[in-house]
Amino acid sequence: MRGSTARTPSARRRTIRTAGALASAGLLVPLLGAAPSSGAEPQASGTRLQDVFASASEEYRVPQSVLLGVSYLQSRWDAHGGAASVTGGYGPMHLTDARTALASAPHHSEGEEDPRGDTSRPMPPPEAGIPAVPSEAELPARLKTLPRAAELTGLPAEELRTDSAANVAGGAALLAAAQKKLGKPLSSDPADWYGAIARFSGADDEATAATYANEVFAVIRDGERRTTDAGQRVVLAPQPGLRTDAAQLRSMGLRKAAPGDTECPKTVSCEWIPAPYEEFKDPGGNPDYGNHDKADRPKSQSIDSIIVHDTEGRWEGVLNMVQDPTYVSWQYTLRSTDGHIAQHVKAKDVAWHAGNWYVNAKSIGLEHEGFLTAPDTWYTEAMYRTSARLVKYLAKKYDIPLDRQHILGHDNVQGTVSSTIRGMHTDPGPYWDWQHYFTLLGKPFHRTAGPYGGLVTVAPEYSENQPTYTGCGKPADTCVPHGSAAVRVHTEPRDDAPLIKDIGKRPGGQDSTIDVNDVGARLSTGQQYAVADRRGDWTAVWYLGQKAWFKNPRKQPTALDAKGFVVTPKEGATEVPVYGRAYPEKEAYPAGVPVQAVSPLPYKILAGQQYVIGDKVPGEYYYASTFDTAGHKVVRGKDMYYVVQYGHRIGYVRAADVRVVRSGS
Repeated sequence: MRGSTARTPSARRRTIRTAGALASAGLLVPLLGAAPSSGAEPQASGTRLQDVFASASEEYRVPQSVLLGVSYLQSRWDAHGGAASVTGGYGPMHLTDARTALASAPHHSEGEEDPRGDTSRPMPPPEAGIPAVPSEAELPARLKTLPRAAELTGLPAEELRTDSAANVAGGAALLAAAQKKLGKPLSSDPADWYGAIARFSGADDEATAATYANEVFAVIRDGERRTTDAGQRVVLAPQPGLRTDAAQLRSMGLRKAAPGDTECPKTVSCEWIPAPYEEFKDPGGNPDYGNHDKADRPKSQSIDSIIVHDTEGRWEGVLNMVQDPTYVSWQYTLRSTDGHIAQHVKAKDVAWHAGNWYVNAKSIGLEHEGFLTAPDTWYTEAMYRTSARLVKYLAKKYDIPLDRQHILGHDNVQGTVSSTIRGMHTDPGPYWDWQHYFTLLGKPFHRTAGPYGGLVTVAPEYSENQPTYTGCGKPADTCVPHGSAAVRVHTEPRDDAPLIKDIGKRPGGQDSTIDVNDVGARLSTGQQYAVADRRGDWTAVWYLGQKAWFKNPRKQPTALDAKGFVVTPKEGATEVPVYGRAYPEKEAYPAGVPVQAVSPLPYKILAGQQYVIGDKVPGEYYYASTFDTAGHKVVRGKDMYYVVQYGHRIGYVRAADVRVVRSGS
């Protein structure tokens, strides 16, 4: 949730929130004291990674398929140039050394966004607190596997971080030690290693350890093959008939996590850690409450979208915050090391996470352990896969289409009114791998039309698409080169042309920038736009009311041809307004419910322009500004709206203002 402010309605709440941050464990950010990726050697002496796994398997008597399966679930066999993950994990085996990545920046520490996004109950900003840095003893075992691997192998910690051969050997040593501790033989049969794999996850509860082991065995059964970020081709042959011995978990002494009444698929580990719904008094003696609103979805309102966030903080600290009654909320948090899920708010209730009350009232929020401005602090495959399982489950349950107009990043959520645009969040940012995520969802992006389909689906090759960004440290600092899901758009079909301007973000007409938090001139993987023009290797799409050009060579396309339905201004209209929320007309409001203005943004759709439709929705407003739910009410009007891909963010247009046509017509 980069750029967010967790707003609280009183000084008392700010004090509580700060104290909670101070008491929480320190948060993680990238590479404090760790070797920079540019100076790391991804492979030892040029050795092929496949041979590295074979050698470690022979030396430590761990089946090669077990090593490959565990490594794939952690890193997809990537070395990441010796850079740490979001939880201080290094190399193909994700050996963790969290002390190299402890930080002082609290979650939601920057920006102007009101996370609730409703003027009927505005939330003033908190005073940011600096969390305490935890001691070594306070760190859980799952964040200290690299020092343990160093003890077992005798290899220096720096070598385990930066040399893949050493890293794989360290992972093999950990698995062998876990197998011996369980009193099991160093068998050549991978089926005998279920308990050791579960132990490797570092999970402290039985359900999470089992889920992790089951996922590793799913990888082994299915097999995998890919070329790593270091150019190494690795193959894990499938073993479809492989069985497991889950009974090994019983002797491991792990706690029984209380799942409660969680809303998760059976294939993930999920526990109930509730966000509080409490009423209290502010310093003036007035009633106040937080940190979400009770509702009755989907009976009262449909759930139309799922919002992907990153936490900008470490698991334990973020959990402390969501349990603070004076803080904000979201439905789920996902852990990096093993993909474990905590649910905090029921899907029927409205969490305060998106900064747009209309979106909050119609969405579910997922927070992932991660950092927007840290390209090298990579997300683990375990978390990607668990998140995809959860999203597929929720999408099926609430009939949510699996596309990029319904599975949104927080950075795709529009401001409610003009004054809120500049403060909206920009997470999970350009380093979230949307193509891989949608492949896991079973909906990879691919060409669906010929060259005259009229639309394009943005789909650059993630690892090869490495645009330059600034702002990962100080504002002028250049970010480490890294794969990206984003593509920049220009005013003309040339690399040195100015970037597209966003008059909502910069009313003065200044150009957009290459800052990692600036989404004013950015397309994101999976988003669809109407083609406005083509010229050589360049394609133009309609974007923020303008022709926006991006490089799209035929031999290495950054977007794929598609077709579908678009909106364009109705006959005779020169322009139509774009809105940040789909609110009802004033006549729909009953007595006692304050009318919410249907306030257009500074954006327009001009005659001749086309924008891709994501949905058609009624104007709705959920009135819920009191702790007592008796006065809560859903106001539904007669006006209908289309949800459109307007710029990097979605927008809303009144159905009465536009006509719907097939793309390419």
